Amino acid sequence: MSLSEHLYYFIERAWPSAELWLFLFPAALLYGAAVGWLAGWLRVQKKWRVGYTRKLFHFLIFTAAGVLQLVWALPVVVVFGTAISLLVLWAVYKGESSPFYLALARPSDAPKEKLFILIPLLTTAAGGVLANLFFLEWAAIGYLVGGWGDAVGEPVGSRWGKHRYRVPSMAGVAATRSLEGSAAVFVVSAAVAFMGLQAQGLAIETALPYALLIALAATGIEAISTHGLDNLTIQLAAAGTAYWLIN
Repeated sequence: MSLSEHLYYFIERAWPSAELWLFLFPAALLYGAAVGWLAGWLRVQKKWRVGYTRKLFHFLIFTAAGVLQLVWALPVVVVFGTAISLLVLWAVYKGESSPFYLALARPSDAPKEKLFILIPLLTTAAGGVLANLFFLEWAAIGYLVGGWGDAVGEPVGSRWGKHRYRVPSMAGVAATRSLEGSAAVFVVSAAVAFMGLQAQGLAIETALPYALLIALAATGIEAISTHGLDNLTIQLAAAGTAYWLIN
């Protein structure tokens, strides 16, 4: 299939109906606003670390996207992702007056906090488009592994990471990850990949080794990914590995 045919097929599969925009978009805004409020409240009122509140938001959004695609298909995710993107952009616009923004803005990214909210937002969208374009229904595995695996790496590394290593970054902001965080990425990625493969009809004896291989690929890619780009690379690694193994 040529690239133009891939694009045509993707647009045909992805474009939401007017009814979906009308009925789902407000619900997606409400869900995103509720998750954003929770993250902001935990950051401002309960003094949670940004590493925890940011990844809580990440986990709840990616998980919802994965479930929506598994149950209702891609157009629902397009509407959902559009609503969430608008909420994040609004938080960035409001800046420090928004608790939601404070829940997303890492002090370690200073003075480029907004940049390192916008880059992951763009790479998340790009990862979703590319995974669906080339890996079809296995894009949902990318959402789930990206949402669960990546979400645990930073909090585990922040709390228990003692063996740290530097990773490439942008805009002059230094970044590190930890072996402990990467181990957590592998374990959780394997678990959620197994559940996602089971949800798509694979037998246990097939889903288990495939989930381990998907987790290995995602963890390896996450460990070397440039800071801010791992939302893209993990999705593609997980979805691409699933597609390669099964098709």
